[in-house]
Amino acid sequence: MALKYNLSKVYALSDNDPEFVNEILNLFVTEVPEDLKQIKEGIKKKDHKYAYSYAHKIKPTLDLMGLNVAFEEILQVEAWTKAEGKKKDIIETFKSIRIQVKEAIKEIKKDFDL
Repeated sequence: MALKYNLSKVYALSDNDPEFVNEILNLFVTEVPEDLKQIKEGIKKKDHKYAYSYAHKIKPTLDLMGLNVAFEEILQVEAWTKAEGKKKDIIETFKSIRIQVKEAIKEIKKDFDL
């Protein structure tokens, strides 16, 4: 199975400290799904500023975790919020991000016994 994530930036940031890496992974596994729920809520309610704040919050985490496609797509979500776009224009992009994060979390939990 191909890796859904890439921890090279995490290891570089941590100076290969396994405790620090585990801390980052735990934060990713617990916080990003909650942040995604908030983005979904913002999209649903057409609250662009709310959706933007959470999209902006998880953007560096997606980059750090090597989720490159999800990172590019979160940039699209940010652009959508700034343009105050229609809900239908961003739903598929958001679903894609959610699926990628879910798959990465599943794999991380398995790989790191979280």
